[in-house]
Amino acid sequence: MLSSKEFWTKKTLVGLGLGQFLSLLITSTGFSSSELARRGINVPTSQSFLNYVLLAIVYGITMILRKRALKAKWYYYVVLALVDVEANFLVVKAYQYTSITSVMLLDCFTIPCVIIFTRFFLKTKYRIKKLTGASICIAGIVIVIFSDVHASDRAGGNSPLKGDLLVIAGSILYAVSNVSEEFLVKSADRVELMALLGSFGAIVSAIQISILERNELKSIRWSAGAALPFVGFSAAMFMFYSLVPVLLKLSGSAMLNLSLLTSDMWAVFIRIFAYHQKVDWMYFIAFAAVVIGLVIYSGGDKDDEQHTADVADEDAERSRHFDEEAGPGNSNQSSMAGGSRIGDSNKDDSAPKKGSH
Repeated sequence: MLSSKEFWTKKTLVGLGLGQFLSLLITSTGFSSSELARRGINVPTSQSFLNYVLLAIVYGITMILRKRALKAKWYYYVVLALVDVEANFLVVKAYQYTSITSVMLLDCFTIPCVIIFTRFFLKTKYRIKKLTGASICIAGIVIVIFSDVHASDRAGGNSPLKGDLLVIAGSILYAVSNVSEEFLVKSADRVELMALLGSFGAIVSAIQISILERNELKSIRWSAGAALPFVGFSAAMFMFYSLVPVLLKLSGSAMLNLSLLTSDMWAVFIRIFAYHQKVDWMYFIAFAAVVIGLVIYSGGDKDDEQHTADVADEDAERSRHFDEEAGPGNSNQSSMAGGSRIGDSNKDDSAPKKGSH
């Protein structure tokens, strides 16, 4: 049995707190998107475009000032940007064809995908405690999805099968994006990741906007009421993307996706306290289940210290491999860069991916 001191470690508390802050950011983006939709503005790729531009500017300038060679090949980031942009697009697009119940349920498919991908590609070892915590989190979401709160929504959209397939495809791409970011942030560099993801994401988004959303943008009548949600969405997404690598480095991609399950619950609390709306009691049971699952998943583990050291060694080996690929002369630069990478100053921060910290 773990003592309270062993369970509530600094790493556990930081992981839980950061995960819930990211969940609140996602909740705020949902409210911004809802306000835009209420005004008849449906340009999901354009909304994401502003976020990518901010990432490219802020982290791109930082990367230029540091004058360091890339630790990973540039085309890795091209593929990641393409996957990330399309994942966002597919899930938002699904709302046009299927019900919100289906989207919420099928979006959870990201979690088992992340667990599978990290197990096979990042060699993450998931103990029974981790799998139990993840299962409780998912069970909490299933409870609320099948509650009477969504009874009127079960009829579905005008093409449920098409919408469901879009969500499943988007969930798989989200998993690929999350696991790829986890690999790159642990093996390469956080600033490099954000700068190139932002740059290539902006390029991919711009191309897609010119093809799919050009006419929609022209028809928008811009006003303060329309611009503020747009800006708010971009600001929240910029903070979200900036902090995601920190949680990925600390706790892994499974913890990230489990934490985001509470975003729907935070939205409910906002509806209760800000809009004085009544909600079904099942939401509170679901929220409690997700919180309990997160605590179980992220709590201390007797073997974590040794496993953390093993993963730190693996990350260091991958980082050296990237340095060698970048070419001779980069090793000195990378050793100087080590202090700026998340977790390099503390091996505990290089902890296993999502399921094994």
